[in-house]
Amino acid sequence: MEHYDLIIIGTGAAGGTLAYKLAPSGKKILILERGSFLPREKENWSTAEVYLKERYHNPEVWYTPDGTALRPGMTYNVGGNTKVYGAALFRLRERDFERVEHVGGISPEWPLKYRDFEPYYTQAEQLYHVHGQSGLDPTEPYRSTEYPFPAVTHEPRIQEVHNALLRKGLQPYYTPLGIQLNEAQRYLSRCIRCSTCDGYPCLVQAKADGEVNGVLPALAYGQVTLLTDAQVLRLHTNASGHAVSGVEVEIAGAQQLFTGDLVVVACGAINSAALLLRSANEQHPQGLANSSDLVGRHFMKHQLGSILGVTKKLNPTVFQKTMALNDFYWGEPGFDYPMGNVQLLGKFNADVVGVDSDAFKPLTAEYAASHSVDWWITSEDLPDPNNRIRVKGEQLILDYTENNTAAYDRLLARWTETLKSIDCGEYILPCTSYFRSKLPVQGVGHQCGTCRFGEDPTTSVLDLHCRTHDLDNLYVVDGSFFPSSAAVNPTLTIIANALRVGDHLLERLI
Repeated sequence: MEHYDLIIIGTGAAGGTLAYKLAPSGKKILILERGSFLPREKENWSTAEVYLKERYHNPEVWYTPDGTALRPGMTYNVGGNTKVYGAALFRLRERDFERVEHVGGISPEWPLKYRDFEPYYTQAEQLYHVHGQSGLDPTEPYRSTEYPFPAVTHEPRIQEVHNALLRKGLQPYYTPLGIQLNEAQRYLSRCIRCSTCDGYPCLVQAKADGEVNGVLPALAYGQVTLLTDAQVLRLHTNASGHAVSGVEVEIAGAQQLFTGDLVVVACGAINSAALLLRSANEQHPQGLANSSDLVGRHFMKHQLGSILGVTKKLNPTVFQKTMALNDFYWGEPGFDYPMGNVQLLGKFNADVVGVDSDAFKPLTAEYAASHSVDWWITSEDLPDPNNRIRVKGEQLILDYTENNTAAYDRLLARWTETLKSIDCGEYILPCTSYFRSKLPVQGVGHQCGTCRFGEDPTTSVLDLHCRTHDLDNLYVVDGSFFPSSAAVNPTLTIIANALRVGDHLLERLI
């Protein structure tokens, strides 16, 4: 049984970043990943393989409370879901950290504020090659520095849409993107601005992700070990139940036990909660770190949907995901509640649109795809203790009911009206096979909230350093810690928090 100073379980936005942060410490670190390296192959760029055949989704099955089987949109590889994310890396707004009244209820105050995360947002943007331009978004929070890389430019058709939105009095801005792109010297650029970025693996490794920007640099340090195809089954505790004493792992069909002074769970909000629950023992009958009965509760995933605005004008854009708007983030005249974020998607193509061909008649799939501008809508869902992750034997049960739906419905209606007003929506179409018209329960790319952090052990699972209240050497460092979900992609906040917790762990490892 081998002993380590630190064991990190998971290699995504949190685990990969934390490994990067701690690797130079000289400490002996073990990284455990249940999957393998995602293969670099031509199929990385195949719409049919990636979306229609779901080539890179794991084969795992989850269940709803009534026993309905779900195939989650999860990728188990080194880098986690960042291998196939859209690399949109937003900061939360300053007000997102405060108590906010929504039309559907209350979004709670965070125990830390934006100012506590701002230095780490800056570090995260540098580490993940974030491109952007400040001063354009009316809801933009304070920044201590400009973006580390220049904004990704719009292609001509998107620039036309951008200008039309400006004429409507709206304030579009450049989507902050984590890609290794050099537009000034394209011959030096790893990114080639291809049409298969958003939702696809990057064959040329130009998308900033947990593997490329986190794990691989960490492995340059000789005392860091990565084990792939190593699924953690449960955590064991010492006799008192106050510390994790072992990590049980299945590798090649055999169980092995590893020990570490500190153990960090970074499996994503759903699987981290499931691991703690599956690790129940005599000292912790409800699961590890669950004296509050809050592990797995308050699960959030955002309300997410996509629409196509089909116009009479051809849209030959290749790399489309360059623009976002927050004009309705906090509401609009006559509706004094938050609505959410609008951003462009990667360009739809006929292979994807063709699955919905009957719904698009009289348009053909080719016409709809070649003339559409494609949008992604995000509204906040609110923390509800009844929205939760449970385990029943080997089954993972995802118990989730949408809330705050009036905000999403209003944003969708407002954006539809906006597109029609700028001649960018002669037809407004859903697309059920790409990200679907509204993402169903198994669409969990924005998962958060299952082990919220706080100062009171009766109302939170983690302390402010993301250490569990109940076990001194156990940390949960991923989207689990969120008290609320806000209405922008959570990944940059997960990365920033991993860097923040990394500073604490460095002090503890001395």
